[in-house]
Amino acid sequence: MSIQLSIITPVFNGGRWIERSIRSVIDQNCPEVEHVIVDGCSRDNTCQIIKRYADQHPHIRWVSEKDLGQVEAMNKGLRIARGNIIGFLNADDFYEPGVFNRVLKLFQDPPKPMFLVGNLYMWEAFSQERTLFKSRKLTFNALLLGPRINKHPLNPSCYFYDKSIHDRVGLYNPNFSYNMDLDFIIRAARAVHIQYVDEVWGNYWQHAESKTHHSITCGIMEGEDEKVILHNIKQVSGWKRCWYLWRYRVTNFLNVFLNFLRKLKRIILGRTTSFKSTG
Repeated sequence: MSIQLSIITPVFNGGRWIERSIRSVIDQNCPEVEHVIVDGCSRDNTCQIIKRYADQHPHIRWVSEKDLGQVEAMNKGLRIARGNIIGFLNADDFYEPGVFNRVLKLFQDPPKPMFLVGNLYMWEAFSQERTLFKSRKLTFNALLLGPRINKHPLNPSCYFYDKSIHDRVGLYNPNFSYNMDLDFIIRAARAVHIQYVDEVWGNYWQHAESKTHHSITCGIMEGEDEKVILHNIKQVSGWKRCWYLWRYRVTNFLNVFLNFLRKLKRIILGRTTSFKSTG
């Protein structure tokens, strides 16, 4: 059976998590898939785990060598990948059962090239609680409003796309260490139609050691969100650039202002309730 789907996993010191991700791909029982794992010379037991599974499962292809970080590993995986459909799976995330065969069936239909986005379960590692995350508005115009206004796909385990899209828009941008996926999705949305599918495909595991968790708690993510949006607005020429920039600034200012009013209202109501209860 020829390889149609390439799942790419960049990893560095992911020994605590990667076995579940590897099993997640194996358990799909999809003969048309390969799992490309790009390790950055991990110093824990990551490589031992990968090798153990690779020796038993020929669909796993892996490399371990020094790189400049996640973006370089992702682009390296794209160059290695043999499938014409791409999915990314971080070392600490996993798929829902039966996703691969479902996605391959959807990719049999036009239009081409195709970019499909499903839903995502967000898991709190310590509480074991999950939240359903949906991202429906996936046009170039909607994505340029920014994540505060319009949710973009939060984790790559919920989307798959034709590899040929990279021929149109380029690889992942190494200038973005945290939101390289948002930047790529915006560029892709400008070139092709992104289709939303109301099905749960991926699982995003939130824990204290994750890169995303660190960027959010340290306030890095929000700054890079804006950096990505402004970078893509600059790629638009003429009066549209001014329109996108004005719209982005105004809508985000209004969003911050409205959130402030909501917090103020809760504080006032809380004090009022407290005063009544003590009176």
